[in-house]
Amino acid sequence: MDQEPKLISKKALLERYGISYGSLYRWKRKGLIPDEWFLRKATVTGQETYFPEDLICERVELILSTKEEVLLDELAQRLCGEDRNNEAITVATLYGERTIRLSDIRGIWYTDRTGRRAEVTQSIIQWLHGGNNV
Repeated sequence: MDQEPKLISKKALLERYGISYGSLYRWKRKGLIPDEWFLRKATVTGQETYFPEDLICERVELILSTKEEVLLDELAQRLCGEDRNNEAITVATLYGERTIRLSDIRGIWYTDRTGRRAEVTQSIIQWLHGGNNV
């Protein structure tokens, strides 16, 4: 069974680290926090933003621990370099588009009409990188 990543709400994240809404969105604009980590979910009170907890907490801690020594733009450049040159795929559905960085993908599965499921992650990534083992 696939395990969904644990999520943290935007409000809980801001409270945990004592950061402002403005700082969070400035970091997003500078590319320090990927747009695809901002997950909008419907709630009884409307719509709220959540993040994959492990990823966002690690990133916020990195930003907070280095912001005194390194300019945010420099840190953003470093992070982009570590992120496989920002390689991504975009999936378009009836409900809109979603772009996902390759480095964030943990698995891709194909489900046929009978409900049989097969993992195709490595085949797709090899194909994206010019391999022909699909």
